[in-house]
Amino acid sequence: MLFEVWAPDAAQVTLRWAGARAGERALSLARDTAREGWWHIEAAARHGDRYAYRIDGGPPLPDPRAARLPEGPGGPGAVVDHTRFDWQQPWQGRPLPGAVLYELHVGTCTQQGTFDAAAAHLAHLAALGITHVSLMPVCPFPGTHGWGYDGIAPWAVHEPYGGPDGLKRFVDAAHGHGLGVVLDVVHNHLGPSGNCLPSFGPYFTATHHTPWGAAVNLDAPGSDEVRRYLVGSALGWLRDYRIDGLRLDAVHALRDTRARHFLAELSAAVDALAGHLRRPLFLIAESDLNDPRTCTPRAAGGHGLHAQWNDDVHHALHTALTDESQGYYADFARAPLAALAKTLTGGFFHDGSYSRFRGRSHGAPLDRHRTPAHRLLAYAQSHDQIGNRAHGDRLAATVSPGLLACAAALVLCGPFTPMLFMGEEWGARTPWQYFTDHTDPELAEAVRAGRRREFAAHGRGGHGASADGRPDPQDPATRERCVLDRTEATTAPHDALLSWHRTLIALRHELPALTDPDLTATHVTYDERARWLLLRRGPVLVAVNLSGETAAVPLGTPDPRPLAGWPAPGHPGPDGVLRLPPESAVILA
Repeated sequence: MLFEVWAPDAAQVTLRWAGARAGERALSLARDTAREGWWHIEAAARHGDRYAYRIDGGPPLPDPRAARLPEGPGGPGAVVDHTRFDWQQPWQGRPLPGAVLYELHVGTCTQQGTFDAAAAHLAHLAALGITHVSLMPVCPFPGTHGWGYDGIAPWAVHEPYGGPDGLKRFVDAAHGHGLGVVLDVVHNHLGPSGNCLPSFGPYFTATHHTPWGAAVNLDAPGSDEVRRYLVGSALGWLRDYRIDGLRLDAVHALRDTRARHFLAELSAAVDALAGHLRRPLFLIAESDLNDPRTCTPRAAGGHGLHAQWNDDVHHALHTALTDESQGYYADFARAPLAALAKTLTGGFFHDGSYSRFRGRSHGAPLDRHRTPAHRLLAYAQSHDQIGNRAHGDRLAATVSPGLLACAAALVLCGPFTPMLFMGEEWGARTPWQYFTDHTDPELAEAVRAGRRREFAAHGRGGHGASADGRPDPQDPATRERCVLDRTEATTAPHDALLSWHRTLIALRHELPALTDPDLTATHVTYDERARWLLLRRGPVLVAVNLSGETAAVPLGTPDPRPLAGWPAPGHPGPDGVLRLPPESAVILA
């Protein structure tokens, strides 16, 4: 096989290769005369052989493009022959329009924390009506348990989860249930623990500063190869692992001043691969910018991503449910139902308006006439919004089952692509807290201190938060508390919430109006004081009452037919007014 590595400043590169048949050998690589900064050598390596590189006689380092790090970050790579895997399921892909996503963390989905253990629960998701499982990052990170956003090898798979073959088995099993798979990838930073990339070349640049230090080099000298490195990693997930889409973490932190933004380059490469593979592939951005260019087609001057998370929907809905006003919720707290109505009909709440939290205007208007509604993702909960609270408390810890049912109705029957966070379908009460497993004591303490500073600065304390008793990210018990308790789903009121979510998702798949991409066809009326909101999507009406009193909701439609309701379907009176009990929801047609 061909071993090749980019090391533009090296005077000598040596391959240390250990195979069952070849023993351990040291081979000098030759400069590639066709590609500046590249080195290569042919060797009779086989699947599973271990290897590492020495740069100018330095210590052995893992290949930046290693597909497997069997000893974890910093250890040698292992050769992976992707053609050896025996795929069982034929798969033509599943596109994003019409999707219902389910965000899942492999390490806490089950007590075992492996791909194989998680795959055992895919039948539950298929029966629920989920279309795509969205995996949180699976690249290698320090220790056994963590969120995965401090990965150091964007071409490899975390060994404790099951390594490359474990991920392939999971994807194959998901496809067997008709489920697509989305993978969360992190391009905005790498490491820090075990990050050997600076030893090879200018993968980072001090030209820009990010919360994680020097920025990934997307526009400084040497950035051509860095961009190819990240694009190649992304295409590898989609091609070699048969992933259906990628969620790109915090793209607002990708510092790029070049005329063609990295995101446009990436989206063009993904679209080309989709054409080659003849199956749909898509990119979903997490962005804090409220910038319509993110998911505007490249031909129209945008970056060409296929969708983006919309935190504004979450913030408006969370504020309406909880009355919280700390941190970024302050912008939504003055009139939460008005904020919710604006996001449900216009996409962004901050569309050039003033943000008190930021102390400046923020965002730009979304073109409702040209932007398909499915390009925005909506959610009542996500790993970020739960985990970035001091105690990682879910909505179920603070609001009633009735309000959880109302939130589900607005998300699952709303105009945008809906997403659930694992366990949300039954109102899980297990917390989702920030946990790490750093082996470097100094880094572990830095993480603890950083969490304390963040909550002090932004006030995201969460319900009952205080300076004392916050979970220690490094304590193994913190991860243990986050493991889903699936026995909850069989007891009241969780079983009723599970049934409600199943009903709502079935309606979304059944009624064309609920997946209509025309955002201008969505209309909202509400009463801020009485705390009711009516969402109209073509012939479908979604009425929710968030108050503790019965609400009189004028429907403006003669004799609508009840489809579903929490706690029971409601029937409007002869005056066309629906009397909604406290904390209840009704779907009508």
